[in-house]
Amino acid sequence: MGEKNRVRMIDVGPKPDSHRESVARGRMKMKPATLKMVRQGRLPKGDCLAAAQVAGIMAAKRTPDLIPLCHPLLLNDVRVEYAFDDDGLEITASVRTVGKTGVEMEALTAVAVAALTIYDMCKGVDPAVRIENIRLVSKRGGKSGQVVLE
Repeated sequence: MGEKNRVRMIDVGPKPDSHRESVARGRMKMKPATLKMVRQGRLPKGDCLAAAQVAGIMAAKRTPDLIPLCHPLLLNDVRVEYAFDDDGLEITASVRTVGKTGVEMEALTAVAVAALTIYDMCKGVDPAVRIENIRLVSKRGGKSGQVVLE
């Protein structure tokens, strides 16, 4: 196998530490009755929002165990929050650190695992529940400064 076909972790050693933050979002669509149960914490499995919040935070901290070649980072803050509308909810994760590399993957992983947790806890009452549009919406720090993607 040639050198160009091999994977490698990027050497971030020479880079200076900087304050870094990434924000990611994803959407969950569900029936109004399911959404009402979610908001009231009345799903058969319990309060999916609390479970998903903890799952998202834990996932951000474990990102290097899930995504090959991600650097293990000391995270200063991870937040998972929700906004509701008529047919679902939006999940927002923000992750902060001071380090040599960004936290985009940690924010995206937090949203994805929070969404999967909500899916798991809702699927018994709403088999049509959907996870949609997981994306990075902004990042700050390092050489690129602040980048707003939406």
